[in-house]
Amino acid sequence: MPLTLAKTGEQNIIKKVGGPSDTRQFLEKLGFVPGSRVTIVAETGGNVIVSIKESRIAISREMASKILV
Repeated sequence: MPLTLAKTGEQNIIKKVGGPSDTRQFLEKLGFVPGSRVTIVAETGGNVIVSIKESRIAISREMASKILV
């Protein structure tokens, strides 16, 4: 399921990162790689704040929908 459907506070494991290659590369540089643990911290407006690898990162809902958990 896409990360946008995950519950806030629930830890998930990334299974796949989709989308165009430039989007995939951008997300991979931020740490969104298969096998990584990711948790949605909050949803504000059109953004999703996630916790990954001891960092908090805000990404758009569109990008979050490319991350499958």
